[in-house]
Amino acid sequence: MTIHELKEKFFQKRSYPIEDTCQLLDFAKQTYINNEISLKEFRSIIRELEALGAHNVDVDFESAVKTEA
Repeated sequence: MTIHELKEKFFQKRSYPIEDTCQLLDFAKQTYINNEISLKEFRSIIRELEALGAHNVDVDFESAVKTEA
């Protein structure tokens, strides 16, 4: 599966277009967890998305909370 195909799958399920690469990264994780894509496809998509600047939003939030405390 390519990033383009993943975007189409997102649109089919959510009925609105993807807003950013981080959102697509989260969707890729959900798709993998639901066994809709293979591990090989997941790893490939994650590499491509990270190269485009995607990052894990949850990790960034946790880091921000720790530095504020």
